[in-house]
Amino acid sequence: MKPIATLTMNPAVDVIAEVEQLQPGKKLRSPSRTDHPGGGGINVARVIRRFGGEVRAVFPAGGEVGERLSHLLERENVQYHAVPVTAQPRQNFVVHVKQPDELYHFVMPGAPLSEAEAERCLKELLRLQPRPRYLVASGSLPPGVDETFYARVAHLAHRHDMRLILDTSGAPLRAALDEGIYLIKPNQREFADLAGEPLAEDETQRREQVAAMLAQGNMETLIVTLGEAGAILATPQQQIRVRPPAIKGVSPVGAGDSFVALLVLKLAQGNAMQEALGYAVAAAAGAVLTRGTELCRVQDVERIYEQMSHDDTAIQIHGNP
Repeated sequence: MKPIATLTMNPAVDVIAEVEQLQPGKKLRSPSRTDHPGGGGINVARVIRRFGGEVRAVFPAGGEVGERLSHLLERENVQYHAVPVTAQPRQNFVVHVKQPDELYHFVMPGAPLSEAEAERCLKELLRLQPRPRYLVASGSLPPGVDETFYARVAHLAHRHDMRLILDTSGAPLRAALDEGIYLIKPNQREFADLAGEPLAEDETQRREQVAAMLAQGNMETLIVTLGEAGAILATPQQQIRVRPPAIKGVSPVGAGDSFVALLVLKLAQGNAMQEALGYAVAAAAGAVLTRGTELCRVQDVERIYEQMSHDDTAIQIHGNP
């Protein structure tokens, strides 16, 4: 298996609570509290480890919340490199309201990082031994970090023969594309932002749009995720369309991170792109079966992938238009 590392510039501790119902103006008491480590790359690392893969998670962390984040990762046997900084990671809140059965996810702004602290995170990546072959940079950038930061990560990846999988959006993604990236994974909204037009409903037209973006030459692989409809993967040679079975979900939180985790794990293990994409779609589908930030479970993913493997329509391969 080729080495994998993740980079999370805006890590978090996700605090999960439960109340009977929402009542304005009253104290709402939760009978329990559960903390999970969070942030895009950290979630990717958690899932990779859950499936038996080896991964190293790099992130900035300071203060008591940073220590708690480290302890939570130790509990899940995730190898991590916490870069000492002044500010503490953010704390997000997930509240399950039992009546009615609803989930609320409150995402807090990240704590500011200085330019020097952001640079220390890049230096930590270069100290990793063995050097990662796959680097997943995922999530938003905290205040104080310039929107060209992921472009610097892409430049570093080129210089040191790392395949960068970048899962972010907006100006940081556009800046990074100027450097060239191994793989990006926009959803439909993010694709529309990059392309300047929404993704078409018609399959043929959609394939042409995906091929046109790939032809711009600033990425080797493009994956567009389609929510419950699966995903499209495009390389210069082909397009692969994967659809999961119909699933009654609980929460979409964590589906994107679960998708990236199984994709990179299977690629690092030497699987073909088609199989890696199939597992990624199964992981995203499995994640919607869990509440809050629990991410996908091994048994759910294996069951969904097995179901897909017996469906002749689940995976379709086409040449580029």
